[in-house]
Amino acid sequence: MYFVDGARQVPAESTLLVWGSSPPPEGLAPDVHVVRVEDGFLRSVGLGADLVHPVSWIMDGRGIYYDATRPSDLEYLLMTAEFTPGLLSRASELRRRIVEHGLTKYNVGSSRWDRPAGKKRIVLVPGQVESDASIRFGAPGVRTNMGLLQAVRESNGDAHLIYKPHPDVVAGLRAKGRGEDDALRWCDEVVVDASMGDLLPKIDEVHVLTSLAGFEALLRDKPVVCYGCPFYAGWGLTRDREPLGRRSRRLCLDELIAGALILYPTYVSRVTGRLTTPEHALDELLDWRAKSAPGVTFWRRVLRMVLRLVDGVK
Repeated sequence: MYFVDGARQVPAESTLLVWGSSPPPEGLAPDVHVVRVEDGFLRSVGLGADLVHPVSWIMDGRGIYYDATRPSDLEYLLMTAEFTPGLLSRASELRRRIVEHGLTKYNVGSSRWDRPAGKKRIVLVPGQVESDASIRFGAPGVRTNMGLLQAVRESNGDAHLIYKPHPDVVAGLRAKGRGEDDALRWCDEVVVDASMGDLLPKIDEVHVLTSLAGFEALLRDKPVVCYGCPFYAGWGLTRDREPLGRRSRRLCLDELIAGALILYPTYVSRVTGRLTTPEHALDELLDWRAKSAPGVTFWRRVLRMVLRLVDGVK
């Protein structure tokens, strides 16, 4: 594998890896196969924006999972795969371990959150980075965090509404959304540093644009309402405000997990640097988390300062 600066450096009949939804260079030979690369759904102990290396990768030759404007390899897989009893048993056990150990994509957050006494129904709204491609390509209606928060408040006037800003925004690595400092106009509580793994079991329902937190809530049997078109919407497992008609297959939760966490991603061991299984990657994540010191190291703070300057975050 080698890096290229333009189409002229890409040989015919080769494979070109492109990050996320970035457009490939113009002038590629027609027989060049473009594959899009992204982080996987069980990623790391630490933020991607902090340049923490992931244990899982997505490589998609049709599109990318968060681009709802066209099918991705994940969508095709979920529409057509044969989910054998052995595969579903494996997915069920993987889910059990993820939930038992409170694992999520980034596994960050140190403080605990306790459910307020006397509240009958608690709804969580996870914030996203508003400039992310997942919103550009997966949220055709509501497209801002505060727009989502207002819509949830309007339809859930009796609920205790919690807003959780995206961890990249909390860390100062990505810009806040429009009006995000005024979130308490629309919600009852803003939760900043609680881990999603600790928070999700204690709430009753999650409302999202395209956030992966919706998928993580499904793993924990929480009702999920989608205002955009994330990869886990449209299969009969969520309440969808933006139906996607081409997703016509009805899936059970273990089928979705088998597709999204076993068949679709590629896992790479942090120890050996070689391909591994999702089960072994989960073992490594647990060991990684257990050995991680709380707080942010000096060098991580320095790196964050540099990244803020590069990204123009104030």
